[in-house]
Amino acid sequence: MKQNSIKALSIQIRLSGLSFCVLNRTSNTIEFIKHLHLDKKATPFELLNELKSAIESNLELQQTFNSVMCLYQNELSCLVPNDLFDENNMADYLKFNAKILKTDYISYDTLSTNDSANVYVPLININNYIFETFGSFDYKHSSTVLIETLLQITPSNTGTTLYINVNGATFEIIAIKNKVLHFYNTFEYSSKEDFIYYILFTLEQLKLDPETIKIVLLGGINKNDELFEIIYKYIRFVEFLKPNYNYTIENNLDYNHSDFTLLNSFS
Repeated sequence: MKQNSIKALSIQIRLSGLSFCVLNRTSNTIEFIKHLHLDKKATPFELLNELKSAIESNLELQQTFNSVMCLYQNELSCLVPNDLFDENNMADYLKFNAKILKTDYISYDTLSTNDSANVYVPLININNYIFETFGSFDYKHSSTVLIETLLQITPSNTGTTLYINVNGATFEIIAIKNKVLHFYNTFEYSSKEDFIYYILFTLEQLKLDPETIKIVLLGGINKNDELFEIIYKYIRFVEFLKPNYNYTIENNLDYNHSDFTLLNSFS
């Protein structure tokens, strides 16, 4: 009798696109990775239609999954230390650095490695559809996975490491020293000049020297694009993240750093 494989699905949701990843837990193999890039930011209603279309047109997304994770990737998030966190005040934390509506549903993740809560806005219409399609599922903000994973893999007793995670029209900067998070923020950019400006401004604010700081790149950036060229022009020590996943990826696809958050979302 053939035994059914245990499979997990992870979906990354952002207004500018969708990403899907299927992990076969039985064979410990990533079987499917797909990205859908939109030309402009979609509304939640438009994004839901894109999600429906993607699932209906890909047989790999119509399987039976033992677990489903939804990651929200947006700038509508805020880290709050546990000592200051009150679940009744979540809207107050967000309103200082994000534009939210009275009708927005607000949720939070607990970051055990950072003794903090990540307050954010998920999309209720997306959540409802995923529940109707797959049944019970989990959801998090993508920065929760990003921060917790980087805190776990960054060596202790080291100087500050600046991680830059590139996501199309936005990028995140994470500063970690001795396994402690010192800085996290998301920036929107439309040119390579915007990109390097925010990086150099962050270095200045954190009093870090471009000549000595180590910057580690991940996400949608490679050695052949203009973002890498301009950062290498101003920063002496630049390298790409070399994660060590505990599963194999079919077809020997090279996902060393490009889908870091998605590939680390399987708990």
